[in-house]
Amino acid sequence: MSHLPNTHIEIINPHLERGRICHALFDFDGTLSLIREGWQGVMIPMMVEALLDTPHHESEAELTRVVTDFVARLTGKQTIYQMIQLAEEVERRGGVPRDPLDYKHEYLRRLWAHIQGRVADLKAGRRSPDDLMVPGARDMLDALRARGVACYLASGTDHPYVLDEADALGLTPYFGDHVYGALDDYQNFSKRMVIERILRENSLAGPELVAFGDGFVEIEDTKAAGGITVGVASNEATRRGIDAWKRRRLIQAGADLIIPDFREHEALIAYLFPGED
Repeated sequence: MSHLPNTHIEIINPHLERGRICHALFDFDGTLSLIREGWQGVMIPMMVEALLDTPHHESEAELTRVVTDFVARLTGKQTIYQMIQLAEEVERRGGVPRDPLDYKHEYLRRLWAHIQGRVADLKAGRRSPDDLMVPGARDMLDALRARGVACYLASGTDHPYVLDEADALGLTPYFGDHVYGALDDYQNFSKRMVIERILRENSLAGPELVAFGDGFVEIEDTKAAGGITVGVASNEATRRGIDAWKRRRLIQAGADLIIPDFREHEALIAYLFPGED
């Protein structure tokens, strides 16, 4: 492993077939948007609360460890999968689980209470969109668009929320109709389906697609399809530096490059598109 000179861009796989990219897939939360920063602090306590209400539960500390582990493992997939796991954990401890969709809707209600002020401030112009984005994200999108790269957005967050929050951040023009979010009918959406659709509809070979993401799923699925993968190990709370836990997970998933954010987008673009004047 090495870094591009004078940057924080870490090269995990130096054998990339570069210079062929014409399509780019972006995750949303933690990769572009920081509107939902702190979501784990809403989801994990809710789940621990449900498990403490079962007949045969462990200590609160042990339940927090268990929940944190599976929430992290499933990050990047649709939220419903974390709730399906919660229902299984409730049943395992002798409880009667609610429907996973009920758990999801309760989580979304609590999360909205956490983030509604941010969304309201954005829509009212009291807060700059770039304050609630991963640094340099808009510049990176501009650079890709200038090169004619078609950009896609795929998120495990529910589709209506992705559309609303992307619009509030001023990101809709970069993606047009290529915004994909989770559905209550969860079996009809996955990031893998989006990746396969992009490749099929555009007759692409693997290295013509690049994916940017801070979660395991989009990196693993793009890597399996032969695409180029850029792991965004963003520190969402401080908006600066590498999140070491994210970095480890992204490398395990198969990230070719690791970046903390898009501040060094010019160097990243130069690496991904070699030979440009």
